[in-house]
Amino acid sequence: MKALSPVDQLFLWLEGRQQPMHVAGLQLFSFPEDAGPKYVSELAQSMRDYCCPVAPFNQRLFTRFGQSFWIEDKQFDIDHHFRHEALPKPGRIRELLSLVSAEHSNLLDRERPLWEAHLIEGIRGRRFALYTKVHHSVVDGISAMRMGMRALSSDPNERDLPPVWANTPKRRERMQLTANPVAAVSGLARLTAGLSKQIATVPALAREVYQMTQKARGDEDYVSIFQAPQSIINQRITGSRRFAAQSYNTSRFKAISKVFGCTLNDIVLAVCGSALREYLISQNALPDKPLIAMVPVNLRQDDSAGGNQIAMILANLGTHIADPANRLRVIKASVEEAKCRYKQMTPAEILNLTALMMAPTGLNLLTGLAPEWRAFNVIISNVPGPKEPLYWNGAKLEGMYPVSIALNQIALNITLTSYVDQLEFGFIGCRRTLPSMQRLLDYLEHGLRELEVAANLK
Repeated sequence: MKALSPVDQLFLWLEGRQQPMHVAGLQLFSFPEDAGPKYVSELAQSMRDYCCPVAPFNQRLFTRFGQSFWIEDKQFDIDHHFRHEALPKPGRIRELLSLVSAEHSNLLDRERPLWEAHLIEGIRGRRFALYTKVHHSVVDGISAMRMGMRALSSDPNERDLPPVWANTPKRRERMQLTANPVAAVSGLARLTAGLSKQIATVPALAREVYQMTQKARGDEDYVSIFQAPQSIINQRITGSRRFAAQSYNTSRFKAISKVFGCTLNDIVLAVCGSALREYLISQNALPDKPLIAMVPVNLRQDDSAGGNQIAMILANLGTHIADPANRLRVIKASVEEAKCRYKQMTPAEILNLTALMMAPTGLNLLTGLAPEWRAFNVIISNVPGPKEPLYWNGAKLEGMYPVSIALNQIALNITLTSYVDQLEFGFIGCRRTLPSMQRLLDYLEHGLRELEVAANLK
């Protein structure tokens, strides 16, 4: 019996019917060349045979005196956790995303281990999919992706690979800061923990907050802690989810970044900013002030492996600007300014400033008392993925799409990952708060083409 950490316990407390707290991934595979007509059915049976999962997939919750523990489920039922399903005709990606949207809206059963896996057939073009969701108290988004990747192989001829729940992990990976919006809650906890160490950073934090506030008053493109405007994204949510996903060739983003002399992540933010601008215009809900994105960034300047050098920055998405090149300039400037600020700070000061920026959101998630305290409107996370093609029992992985968490007052999460030469975007949002959210995919393509034209690439 193992007690949950305070942060993991917090993920359980935050969960409600309107706010499921699981993360997921959608993997799209193509059939092996020698696959027969019953390939997926046979694959489903072979997966079902792995009915004795390894930790953490064999652990269920046990609560005593308000404290939750993990204990082994002695009555594990594979049929509850593993589902074999088929899409309705015509079996397009549209039907696949609709199925994932519905499944991601459903809460996991707390009387059982907190995960499900759905093997989905009937997809056009001799393809099948695997949708796997795990509660955030069990694993974070980055660790979940790594677990999924460990279950695959770079060898197309390798067979007899077990499913993820039966794949023995080398170690449980959990990052101190994740690409998940719930990092806001963790930030609030860090800000109040270890007070003696925090006090030493107070002068530097006060100086940085003062400078951020003063600069924001003189420069409308500058981002301060409480600059994010009210938008339809920042409303109370329901439990209904809509998931949208799309793949893009990384070379398109790299070509634009080379012309404008900026990073690939700058282009990602610019394209997302364009998509959000067009979507909000279509809803007659574009704020006069620019949307602010919370973006996890890697601050490491070398190839060392030790330590955690990830911070959260607030990026101006320039949604108030019509010209794509000018919008990119504003985004690039806001990101560079944040990185320069961090370069002048110690690791402890960086961690605590990040926690301070996340604290208003964490406070609202916990209490709901100050919805007008808003550091950011949307989360945009870019998680590095595998650089070589992967296979599962001969089936080639064609695409992998992160399915994250929408939170109260943060109704949209944009997470993307890289896979070989692709960028895989996953949008998750509240279906009722953000109507016709799937149009963001069309607006994303339009934003990418706008920048290609501005860069004279089209």
